[in-house]
Amino acid sequence: MIDIKILSVGGSIVAPNTVDKQFLIKFRKTILEYLDKDTGRKLVLVVGGGGPARAYQKSYREIVEVPDPDLQDWIGIMATRLNAELLRGIFAGYCTEQVVTDPTSIKNFEGRILVAAGWKPGFSTDNDSVLLAENLGADTVINLSNIKKIYSADPGLDPSAKPLDTINWSDMKKLVGDKWTPGVNVPFDPVATVRASELGLKVITAAGTDVENMKKILTGDSFYGTVTGPG
Repeated sequence: MIDIKILSVGGSIVAPNTVDKQFLIKFRKTILEYLDKDTGRKLVLVVGGGGPARAYQKSYREIVEVPDPDLQDWIGIMATRLNAELLRGIFAGYCTEQVVTDPTSIKNFEGRILVAAGWKPGFSTDNDSVLLAENLGADTVINLSNIKKIYSADPGLDPSAKPLDTINWSDMKKLVGDKWTPGVNVPFDPVATVRASELGLKVITAAGTDVENMKKILTGDSFYGTVTGPG
């Protein structure tokens, strides 16, 4: 039986400013150990743009008088594709296909790992992860980012915000809003939130740099993070 898990790997943990080589060494080791224990396991890694995306988008906004949101998105998308090629390279042998840039085009894949990047303007790679889960029949997206848990409000703005073990999709929509803005800092993309809610997906949000915790999520053990789902 094939077990496919979708990992949305935040660009901020792959390349917070420049490439975090030490993290990637630990990440690669953990992923390969997980796959090597069961030949039926497959992983989809969907990677964001991280620091390079933010830096290039910021420069664009500062140079032009009226920034175009779509062009700003495309700049970020190209950063995701660079990060994706890096992941494809470090998992060579396990990843036998080209980087996916259209999540709606994939119904199955060869090899043990599939790497995907940004698709088009209007949403982030969170939404690409949701679409890949839909197409590949996965019921869970593991959202690895630079936050350990989702909070009840932005802790930077609300000192009373509390970390959550669980949150339903209705409350998540209230938390992230309903409009996509390039570079917006929310725990999950608003467009992805709507689609994941419609599909009844489960999304696990956890700190991506904690590879031991990631291993627990992958193997179904008790972990530290937030579960978003129906109900």
